[in-house]
Amino acid sequence: MSSGNRESVDRQTSVEFRMLGPVAFERCLALQERLAFEASSRGEGRIVVLFCEHPDLITVGRLGSRGHIQLTDQQLRREHLEVRWLSRGGGCVLHAPGQLAVYPIAPLDELGWTVGEYMRRLQQGIVDAFGELNVHGETYPGRFGVWGRSGQLACVGVAVRNWTTLHGAFINVNPAMRRYAFVDTLPPDRATAGEKTTMGCLLAERQTAVRMASVRSTLVKTLATAFDCERYHLHTGHPWLTVSTRTPRERERVE
Repeated sequence: MSSGNRESVDRQTSVEFRMLGPVAFERCLALQERLAFEASSRGEGRIVVLFCEHPDLITVGRLGSRGHIQLTDQQLRREHLEVRWLSRGGGCVLHAPGQLAVYPIAPLDELGWTVGEYMRRLQQGIVDAFGELNVHGETYPGRFGVWGRSGQLACVGVAVRNWTTLHGAFINVNPAMRRYAFVDTLPPDRATAGEKTTMGCLLAERQTAVRMASVRSTLVKTLATAFDCERYHLHTGHPWLTVSTRTPRERERVE
């Protein structure tokens, strides 16, 4: 894509950041799917980024398998851990309060980006945010994610539907780390020499308290820069979360 075309696209591009707080995974997925449908049919170069935290569960992407979960079905029930299989990239990810989920809904065709370019921009925005927070983040060639001294700090796994992105990145800010041993996010048999296979968090990297709000506000700036967007807007919540994204179980309770 020529630089002239890129400047034309960038002038029309803005980012809308949505601070959702704690959200059930299914409700957030339904919101992403509706936003992706709207983005692919709207024909604008606007990116919507959702920030939220999920209750405890395990999601499995296209590179994951049941063998990467180190618990029996009985143990999963005892730990109250649901397993959800997804069409995103990446492997198994444990979600918990204290982990920040970052979901950019980006119309790649309108932006003129390839999937690889989008992934690099997303990862760079995370690395730059860590730097602003005095955390040194490392990346490995051929892998998407960010690592630190304590282990993997951010997992990246996306899906693309009609040239619009879903899912995104999961950043361990200050979660309870005990349960992360239940899942092989980077299985040892797939790791190369020098790659850390354990999970870490920003709290362990800094060894001082780190506020979720600080991480979010830093990511707003670094992601806007990584996406080449000078204009961005901040919002709390999303009106579509109130009714339209209720899960079938939630709708049954209301009805």
